[in-house]
Amino acid sequence: MAQVIPFKGFRYNASKIGDLAKVTTPPYDVISPSEQDRFYQISQYNIIRLELGKEEPEDDELNNKYTRAAAYLKDWIEKQVLVQERQPSFYIYQQEFGLPNGNKYTRTGFISLVRLEDFSKGVILPHENTLSKPKADRLRLMQACQANFSQIFALYDDPEKAIPHLLKRHIDAHSPDIEVEAIPGIIDRLWVVSDHSLIAQIQECMADKKLYIADGHHRYETALTYRNQRMAQNPYHTGDELYNFVMMMIVEMEDPGLIILPTHRIISGIEGFSKEEFLKRASKDFIVEEHALSGATLKQRADEMESLLTQKGSHSFVFYDGNLRSCYILTLKSMESVNERLPQHHISYRSLDVTILHTLLLEPLLGIGREQMANQEFITYTHDLMEGAQWVEEGKCQMAFFVNAPSVRQVKEVSLAGEKMPQKSTYFYPKLLTGLVINKF
Repeated sequence: MAQVIPFKGFRYNASKIGDLAKVTTPPYDVISPSEQDRFYQISQYNIIRLELGKEEPEDDELNNKYTRAAAYLKDWIEKQVLVQERQPSFYIYQQEFGLPNGNKYTRTGFISLVRLEDFSKGVILPHENTLSKPKADRLRLMQACQANFSQIFALYDDPEKAIPHLLKRHIDAHSPDIEVEAIPGIIDRLWVVSDHSLIAQIQECMADKKLYIADGHHRYETALTYRNQRMAQNPYHTGDELYNFVMMMIVEMEDPGLIILPTHRIISGIEGFSKEEFLKRASKDFIVEEHALSGATLKQRADEMESLLTQKGSHSFVFYDGNLRSCYILTLKSMESVNERLPQHHISYRSLDVTILHTLLLEPLLGIGREQMANQEFITYTHDLMEGAQWVEEGKCQMAFFVNAPSVRQVKEVSLAGEKMPQKSTYFYPKLLTGLVINKF
């Protein structure tokens, strides 16, 4: 099953860069152009220059953001801005954070290299589809730099909690090597583990595990492509070269800090839309209930709708068109309609709330099909219900469908069934910090 190995990671040299918060970033795919500018300005050594470099007007095949990233990486290593670990190591990675409801969480896992396996082998399993453009971008970066700058986020099942126990024992006995609050409200800690005995115990416990990709599908598929290219180029390929592995952060599925946020659907641009006609047609498959909103403020209304979602549970949605006085709860009458429309899919896929929403409401009643969803036409996503409600109330969007988040168990079931969740189904929070440790092949 999953083979995990320690590695000599590169980490920032504190004596050269000072505050680690100035050189780390969130993952590349959640960084806006304005945030990219800000990270560039914070420090000349910010990881943004490696992970998500700026494009310049004069760029060509020989001089571009990928070649600049490779030059920066080489320069920073030579200047000892980045310093390699002396011993092959695992890295215990812990994030302490809170949610708007006031609840506090701590998520703990470990970073290692993981042997790349084709999905067909059933050792490492995806749960969502990928797009070609991001993979082409990541491949060019990997070819230029021969490195992983950020970790793929993966989950594993450990009913006996053997690995979490090993990690906790080390955490209790040692102070973290890194502790930083780079993103307000999120404290990231890292312990460097070079103890051969502990590494061997973790490897032994992982030997019979499958890994489920939580975040980083594009980077994983890119790493597979890169491995295949290097294999073809190397007549002395053994299978033990570092390009056969990829850097991952691995977390146990029942970790108390493993949080998935909902991804709400906000709709705009539907011509000739009639709320009355929509609700009438929706009542064929859903129980439609109007709920009076008593909140005088946006936050109060958002809290009411969030509470309704929690009370109703799975297969229920809140439909909101910006009427300050009421919203509608749509609850699926039975799975029969979904089963009839999607007989080719496994029950784990058909049971997802986003599958039901897309199959019975967005596509047939609003005309938002798979192609439009893939191109993000008519639909915007947010993880913040209050933000979605505000967009609708201010007239920026027509309507919102608020949903409950899928469970980790559902992610596992869909993965094991060989299915892929609809686009924007999961959002594991918080995102992993980029720049804590780098894997150089």
